[in-house]
Amino acid sequence: MKTLTFRRLSLAALTAATLAIAGCATPFRADVARFQTQLPAPQGQSFTVEAGDPRLAGGIEFGQYANLVSGELTRFGYRPAAPGERPDMVVRMGYDIDKGRERVRSTSGFGDPWYGGYYGRGFYRPVIVTGRGGRRFVYGYRDPFLWGGFGPGFGYNDVESYTVYTSGLDLQISRASDGYRLFEGRAEAQSRDNNLQAIVPNLVEAMFTGFPGNSGEKVRITVAPPEKS
Repeated sequence: MKTLTFRRLSLAALTAATLAIAGCATPFRADVARFQTQLPAPQGQSFTVEAGDPRLAGGIEFGQYANLVSGELTRFGYRPAAPGERPDMVVRMGYDIDKGRERVRSTSGFGDPWYGGYYGRGFYRPVIVTGRGGRRFVYGYRDPFLWGGFGPGFGYNDVESYTVYTSGLDLQISRASDGYRLFEGRAEAQSRDNNLQAIVPNLVEAMFTGFPGNSGEKVRITVAPPEKS
């Protein structure tokens, strides 16, 4: 009877943990690599944002994302070129998402890293940085489900199949006078959905977190989900 009671309690605990996981908003994680040569310190230099892929040029959707990039550069001290003005810099932006890959993971067991709270009980030691609008960015946070898994020995034998999509944002800044490349960056993320309208704005925020960054350095940035009011 004691054994049966223990099993019932264990099942109840697992069920509660599963429900807690299901109710949590998933943070957005991105790997960001940036390179620069002589990107000028912001002193009001003008810029234009163009599509790296000619097929995106003039599109309404691209225009919305270009406005996000323009807003970030303006926040750092550059400015959009006025109509008819020759810009000091040309910013080329592109974005993409693949068709997705199937993944399989364990769905039960006390080895679940989400068991016990958002970051687990001491499982992660993230560094949280407050970004624009009070949004939180986390450096070094690793989601084992999307970035490689735990390997054998965790959880039980229940498994779940799901699709992971890889998305990316490319950004190049060149000197308008001679085309000399000043900055290159790519932000790449994995997610459980392929909704570009939600993904690209997060990639833009990740790209400009700590912009322009250290040349040649690759960092992982996590945008924590908005807190419930």
